[in-house]
Amino acid sequence: MKAKSGFRNKERKKDILDMYDSFLEQWKFPHEEQMVETRFGETHLITAGHKECPPLILLHGTGMNSAMWLEEIKNYANEYRVYAADIPGEPGKSNERQLPLKSKAYALWLLDVLNSLQIEKSVLIGISLGAWLALKFSLHYPERVEKLVLIAPSGISPAKKSFLFIALYYGLFGEKGTEKLYLKINGGRKLPERMLELQKLIKKGFRYRMEEIPIFRDDEIKRLSMPVALFAGGKDIMLHSDETAYRLHKLLPHSDINVLPGEGHSITRLSDEIISFLRGDKKE
Repeated sequence: MKAKSGFRNKERKKDILDMYDSFLEQWKFPHEEQMVETRFGETHLITAGHKECPPLILLHGTGMNSAMWLEEIKNYANEYRVYAADIPGEPGKSNERQLPLKSKAYALWLLDVLNSLQIEKSVLIGISLGAWLALKFSLHYPERVEKLVLIAPSGISPAKKSFLFIALYYGLFGEKGTEKLYLKINGGRKLPERMLELQKLIKKGFRYRMEEIPIFRDDEIKRLSMPVALFAGGKDIMLHSDETAYRLHKLLPHSDINVLPGEGHSITRLSDEIISFLRGDKKE
């Protein structure tokens, strides 16, 4: 079966990518864009930081691209060579074919990215589906992962079934309903106006994944030997944060568990806390 694109049509795709470009053009921070080859087609990367610094890979969530990381990259780039990768099949600049989640495909994709960049070992930071992907890769290629940071990760506890009904309800109220839905996803905190506009464009022009995200087995999670940190939001309307935290701590007692009461699913502005974990700073 031929892998499908998530974009609804070429015009909608152009609208989304034009706005993505506008984010990058207005971002006043030294960076590069590059494309690397993988067995699944080209992958787009936003790169920042000194080449001599240790590598750090950022993986965004589903229905988004690496524009979400721009403010965070500034902080990470002080200590790391940062690579924010557009995941294939999502509304970014990488190959637009969606790969099956119930296979090894996305782990192989990230392996190809690291090999193309000649990275032997890297820090991995992912959010939502990106965290699932980072965990998947870490299970298959643990020797390539220095430390693993999971932000509101899919795959550790089931998604909340109520979210579908919440999304359908707000969908009845048009654009205002969409704004209220994103407000709830963001834990009650308003998105920056331009990011909200990008989200709206993506909603109009991109088909969100309907495929159920696989849950990792106990024996798989127990195999994670690298340092692992979890950051989950207490107001997450998409995932059961408490269940995620409980299960990860039970299976990985060495993991660093952080449930943030005031945060929703789209958790950003965590770079200070994450860098502290990466440095090995002890909690007070």
